[in-house]
Amino acid sequence: MSKPVVLIVMDGIGIREDSFGNAVAAANKPTLDKLMQSCPNTKLKAHGTAVGLPSDEDMGNSEVGHNALGCGQVYAQGAKLVNNSIDSGSMYKSETWDLLLSNVKSNKSSLHFIGLLSDGNVHSNVSHLKAMIAEAKKEGAAKVRVHALLDGRDVPAQSALDYIDDLEAHMSALNDGGFDARIASGGGRMKITMDRYEADWDMVQRGWETHVLGRGNLFDSATAAIQKARGEHEGIIDQDVPPFVIAENGAPIGTIEDNDSVVLFNFRGDRALEISQCFDNENFDKFDRVRFPKVVYAGMLQYDGDLKIPEKFLVNPPDIHNTLSEHLVKHNISQYAVSETQKYGHVTYFWNGNKNEKFSETLEHFYELPSDRVSFDERPWMKCAEVTDKILEAIASGQYGFIRANYPNGDMVGHTGNYDAAKIGVECVDLCLTRIMAAYEEHDFTLIITADHGNADEMYEKNKKGEISPKTAHTLNPVPFIIYDKSGEHPIIPGDYGLANVAATVSKLLGLDIPSMWEPAMI
Repeated sequence: MSKPVVLIVMDGIGIREDSFGNAVAAANKPTLDKLMQSCPNTKLKAHGTAVGLPSDEDMGNSEVGHNALGCGQVYAQGAKLVNNSIDSGSMYKSETWDLLLSNVKSNKSSLHFIGLLSDGNVHSNVSHLKAMIAEAKKEGAAKVRVHALLDGRDVPAQSALDYIDDLEAHMSALNDGGFDARIASGGGRMKITMDRYEADWDMVQRGWETHVLGRGNLFDSATAAIQKARGEHEGIIDQDVPPFVIAENGAPIGTIEDNDSVVLFNFRGDRALEISQCFDNENFDKFDRVRFPKVVYAGMLQYDGDLKIPEKFLVNPPDIHNTLSEHLVKHNISQYAVSETQKYGHVTYFWNGNKNEKFSETLEHFYELPSDRVSFDERPWMKCAEVTDKILEAIASGQYGFIRANYPNGDMVGHTGNYDAAKIGVECVDLCLTRIMAAYEEHDFTLIITADHGNADEMYEKNKKGEISPKTAHTLNPVPFIIYDKSGEHPIIPGDYGLANVAATVSKLLGLDIPSMWEPAMI
């Protein structure tokens, strides 16, 4: 093996020429600027077809980004898998779909859909929901209830009513004397249901109480709930809308009861795991569910193949093999991965091809720093200093041939829509890079700096009226790829590269062979 490689993922830090709303360009980041000016570097495509999504109009995300970084290949992902399954009709021929529908028909019960009402193609796509509702009617279901989580993060910040209107028009066209489809509950994705990495089970409990028990503020419609939230909280974005329950004559119209069927129509796994456990685990103990309805529950995909969460699912996830971690284990190279809670799963589970288990207990070492449970714009530095401490400890130990870390600041702070905070978040990452560079005084290693997608590089957007509003979504911009080595340069071969080219580049820097199924190295 050659000398160690340290790879830093600056989550959510993309490259964009336009300075408008560009917190990355505006940030005081002397170290990153110097590296971009003096070191071999290029831009990587981090969205669309380069990471397995259906088209280049689809934003990348941290999950598919880390899949591509960690496996060196491009696999059909999330939306593309579901699109193919719906278009071919294979979803509706699956054993799980048949069980969901036969259950509600035989019991004359309700078919519920829970998920993110969005076409951002990051967690979900509303077109999938609409197609399933139409198919459910076609196959004889009588009652459908939708529990709509509002986005404002992967789509414009206050676009919820557009999606509500579209869905309600779709259902209204289907509704007749024998079929009744309506929205039953909802709330912002950062308020209920969609927690991840077990950072805030209270958030999931609020979702359970809203969707299942029908507890909470009652409204005549989802539109009325959203309008009230906007009236009471100036500037509130959709992800922060409080939970709401739709009622008729003072009673919720869509609680989840025994013998119902439930589909979580999100296809991305991280924010689907916890609510799935609530429905799937009879011995669940994270909070008091009050009652545990006996339902047929299914996810759009199986969100964790190792833990079988959920047990039933509609579309098979990508079966990822021949990852970088597997390759390094075969060559007996010890690895270290570190981040804070918000991105810990990305440098472990997603990096290793959606696998919780290590390929080697002796060669793979992971460290998680608990994230603060506050809005990230309140502490835009997050845990980057502590993550850097662990990186430097790992370098100094001399135990590892490959060290990887994720700084979440550009993404998590970027998602808040707070430009000033995002700028600080980027500056904090730069300070941490300065500390890592200083380690060269005592240690010899090759440093790679990159990102998984853009976010903080585009914090404002203009609506159709030309009005400026916060942009909380990922971007379509490329990301940097920088190589620094104090003992000599590694010139980058000119080419059109994406995140999947990183694995082969790491392997080559380590003096290893490159598996034939990988995308080529950039050096």
